[in-house]
This record gives sequence, structure tokens and C-alpha cells, in this order.
Amino acid sequence: MLDFQRFTLDNGLRVLVHADTATPMVAMNILYDVGARDEEAERTGFAHLFEHLMFGGSVNIPEYDEPLQMAGGENNAYTTNDITNYYIQLPLKNIETAFWLESDRMLSLAFSEKSLDVQRKVVSEEFKEHYLNKPYGNAWHELRKLAYTKHPYQWPTIGKNLEQIETAQLDDVKAFFFKHYRPQNAVMCVAGNVSVSEVRALSQKWFGDIPAGEKYVRNIAQEPRQEADREASVYADVPLDALYMGWHIEGRLSAPYYPSDLLTEILGSGLSSRLHIALVKEQQLFSNINCYHTGSLDPGMIVIEGKIREGKTLEEARAAVQQQIAKLLADGVTENELQKSKNKIEAMIAFEDMSLLNRANNLAFYELLGGAEMINDEWSRYQAVTAEYLLSTAKEVFREGNCNTLFYRKKV
Repeated sequence: MLDFQRFTLDNGLRVLVHADTATPMVAMNILYDVGARDEEAERTGFAHLFEHLMFGGSVNIPEYDEPLQMAGGENNAYTTNDITNYYIQLPLKNIETAFWLESDRMLSLAFSEKSLDVQRKVVSEEFKEHYLNKPYGNAWHELRKLAYTKHPYQWPTIGKNLEQIETAQLDDVKAFFFKHYRPQNAVMCVAGNVSVSEVRALSQKWFGDIPAGEKYVRNIAQEPRQEADREASVYADVPLDALYMGWHIEGRLSAPYYPSDLLTEILGSGLSSRLHIALVKEQQLFSNINCYHTGSLDPGMIVIEGKIREGKTLEEARAAVQQQIAKLLADGVTENELQKSKNKIEAMIAFEDMSLLNRANNLAFYELLGGAEMINDEWSRYQAVTAEYLLSTAKEVFREGNCNTLFYRKKV
């Protein structure tokens, strides 16, 4: 059970306070309700570009990292298709440094052609290193394009292509910032040996005067129900053929999310999973295989991916995966499998709660989902999943017409 208190500033900034008297540190997490799904198809990669720009200096503080390091702190950030998250951890006695730094870059970045040019180059090099020059690096670009025809999940957080990043203009960047990086579009969680009154005073002092920004209503194109299986092939200089199969699932706030999560544990998470035992160990079709889901706020995907052993074909591998799925749909899962998967989830939740930063991050995320108190009900939702409910969910996920198969073939 995670205890917290909340208040909201007049400009709409939601603030959570999680007291932990056992630590000399304090964590500040600021989650912005903006991700790659909020981009325009002609201007993708902006949410991720901002993750970098936010460290390039704000209107009154030219260097972000130097004063934080002098205060004994560390920080980082990440971007997904749904959110952008920034976090700081530093000694409690220097807590005001975190408020000073984060409030100034929420107020306004130090927009300049020089800063944009520097970060454009950084992100462009990241794109080349991880998506163009790395083996299988563009697999998710191709799988997303295959699976999504309307929803902006059809591109990854790095963006559709290198050109859109390289041609990002300062006016477009400013417009994106002042639309999305506003107090009313953010959740801040402060965790540590702090009181609500102390955090309220500091929040009002440093964030209270920042303009709320204009309220907007999301209008994201929803993905229509897929009725026909799709497949595509990619040829590249890679050591082994690889198989990627994706099935649409319900979104993060839906009831079927929980059996879908447990399903991935049973099928392909770890050396004792069904797919690993049958297809890696026994049949020796794959050198490795995994099953996971994207965890998206809007309807996401369950994905099975693996590298194919030399001498085996992608068609054989796909047929073997389909056979394992058919077996699951025919026989269901055992109570032992279901309990084992629940135990892994419970252990993961408990492990995450050990970290002050993780607690601050998770509380902010659940507040965005609909209320931070939801975090304390999460485990009960997994506990409530029965073998029958998991099977009915699996039958909907793995129905005919819902599969997207990407054959990643090595050039001969």
C-alpha cells in the first residue's frame, strides 16, 4: 500500500506527495501527458526530440546538469508513444534545486537555432545508430506500419524517418512545447522525507506563476478492428532470419489488459515459458524467442519475436508458433501456470516499490491513468484473473484476422 496526498495548483499542475521518512534523498518525477501519438504524421519524432531539448537549457538556466550535479543529484528522462517522463533524485537538503530547475524549463525552454541544431544532430545520430545501422533496428518501424493503418502508433517514438527530424523547424518546436508542456498537462510527484505543507509551499513558489496553457481535447484517429491477417517481408544484412508476429489487444485501462499481460508471461517470458521450451529447447527452431506486450494506453499489441536457427525457415517457425497458440486455445492454461505468472507479476510490483524513484514514477503514471490510488488496486486486478477469463481473452486476441506477421529475412 503506497500512501500519498494530492493537491492541484491554480494553473492545473497536479501534485502528489509520497512521504518516506527512511531516506535522506528526495525524488521528483514530472510526467507530461504527451507522447509520439500526439504528433502529426508529417512531423514525427517531436516528443522524443523534446526529451533532448529539455536538457539543453531553459529561459533562465543555460545549463541544466551542472547545478544539479553540484547539488549531488542525478536525473534522466524517457519518452514513449503515450507519455514523456522526467525525474530527479538528490539529497533532501537540496530539494529546492529540483523545484528551481524543473519549474524553469516548464516555464520555457531557451529556444534557439543553435540548441535545436545540436539536439537534432544528437537525435539523428541516435536514429542512425539504433534504427538504420543496427541489425533488425527497423523491425519495429515495419511492424508498426503493418499493424496500424490509422492510429499514430504506426510510428515509433524516434519518428517515422530521419528526414522529419533533420528538417524540424524552430517555430514547429515552439508550438509543440507551448501546447503540450504546460502545467495543466503535467503531473508532479515528490517522494521522500517531506511534508505536504513543505511541498505545497515550494510548488506554489516555483510553479504557481507558470501559465496554465490552453486546454485542448485529444482527437486521435482510432484503429479499426482488423479483420484480415497481414504479412510483409524485409530483407537486410543480418546474421539470422527473424520472425515478428503482432496481435492487437485492448488498451491499458481495459479489463482484458490483465489477462493479456499474464498471457505473455505464460507464453514467452523466460526459460520456462511455453514457447521457449517447445520451440527453442525441444524443436530447436529458434535460437531465442520472447512474448511481450506494448503496454500502450490506447489498444496495443502482443508480440512474439525470435531469431530463427540456421537451416530452418521462417515459414516453419511461424507454423510452429501457430501450433503452440492453437494448443493453448484448445486446452487453456493450467492453474499452476496461471499462479506462476501471477507470482512473477507480484514479485515485479514488490521490487519496483523498493525504489523511491520508481514509486514517484508509478504514482505519477497512475494519476495520469485516472487516479494515483489505482496503484494500490493493481495487484488485485491480476489476482482476479481466472483460467477461464484468460482463455476467453486469448481467443479474442489470437482470433483469425488479427495477426500481423513480419518476416525479417537475411539477404542471400
